[in-house]
Amino acid sequence: MIYKRAVCANGGTCNRKGLKGVCNKCGERCTEGIYWYKFMWKGKLIRESTKQRNDKVARQMESAHRTALAKGEVGIREKKPAPTLSEFMENRFKPWVEVTFCEKPRTKVWYLGGVRRLSEFVPLAKARLNELSAETIRAYIAKRQTDGLNITSINRELQILRRILHLAAEWGVVESALKIKMLPGERKRERVITPEEEVRYLAAVPEPLASIATFLADTGTRPEECFRLRWEHVTWLNGRNGVLLVTHGKTNAARRVIPMTPRVRSVLEGRWNQAGKPEDGWVWPAATRSGHVEPSTLRKHHARAFETIAQAAAKRDTKPVRPFVLYSLRHTFLTRLGASGCDVWTLARIAGHSAINISARYVHPSEDAVLDAISRLGGHKTGHSQNEARQLPVAAIAESAVQ
Repeated sequence: MIYKRAVCANGGTCNRKGLKGVCNKCGERCTEGIYWYKFMWKGKLIRESTKQRNDKVARQMESAHRTALAKGEVGIREKKPAPTLSEFMENRFKPWVEVTFCEKPRTKVWYLGGVRRLSEFVPLAKARLNELSAETIRAYIAKRQTDGLNITSINRELQILRRILHLAAEWGVVESALKIKMLPGERKRERVITPEEEVRYLAAVPEPLASIATFLADTGTRPEECFRLRWEHVTWLNGRNGVLLVTHGKTNAARRVIPMTPRVRSVLEGRWNQAGKPEDGWVWPAATRSGHVEPSTLRKHHARAFETIAQAAAKRDTKPVRPFVLYSLRHTFLTRLGASGCDVWTLARIAGHSAINISARYVHPSEDAVLDAISRLGGHKTGHSQNEARQLPVAAIAESAVQ
């Protein structure tokens, strides 16, 4: 609260303790004076002079004093300026990537490569996180398009930037993250390999690529999951032809058990016998740092196979096989699985998808399947006779109206 204290003629403060409010010091009843304020703070009386004769200014000074005390007591501090994108990536994001993806080296390399490319664009790297705008993002996109990057590559870099901004908001560096939209028109891996193309490809590739391609086409695993398969994760007795345990993958749902087809069992059993029936170790060993086959191990053989197919097609005057990536074998397997009538829940479990909407892309019910489902629904008990159940209510009303 604020209150007014009069000033004596000698320059002191009037106490008004005399008769009828007269000051004992000056003997006068003073009306002019300055405002003071007082309030209780944690059991202590705070009283100070504002040295102001205006009540509005005095109330503002009281509020400012209360605010200063509150900041000191509950830890409220003045906001620090937000760091630049480059500073945040170097001091916060890169250490987070190192710790989070220490067991996923490819993911760590992907994030760090994206950080390096984002840092090369100075207007974006030097911008403060709370000052980033859609215009700056658009300038970065234009720069990457000028460099010759396709939409897919640009969207992957935008995904990394979006992850950085979301973490900044989650850690309280900024109040909210800037919304970043992906560019439309991205090419997706939707190539489905025909059985004839699969046969021609397998005939043109050497080992171990032929066995790996057969494995991918009949299990639908991701290439990285296939490369990291170990003998202790192969069981010959369970199921009809044995089962595989996938222990590492893209998400938590990637850990799953996959039944082997006869062709997969034949491939793995042949390699197992050739290796001396080991109890552990890599199924696809290679002279790499990881000890197993990597994408770089198969890249040349994979590209050379299409050259061989094209040369043979030119001699026979036939159409060559259009090149595809190894991941297309997984997409082909899931497409065939969906076309066979597999429901979306089973397909998601086999594929290791973390969300059903991903699996729903592969399930396309035919007209016969839709009619089959409706016919099964019409066979439930309704409490009427069979002839009554077959006759629709509207048709029955129309028939009675005609009669």
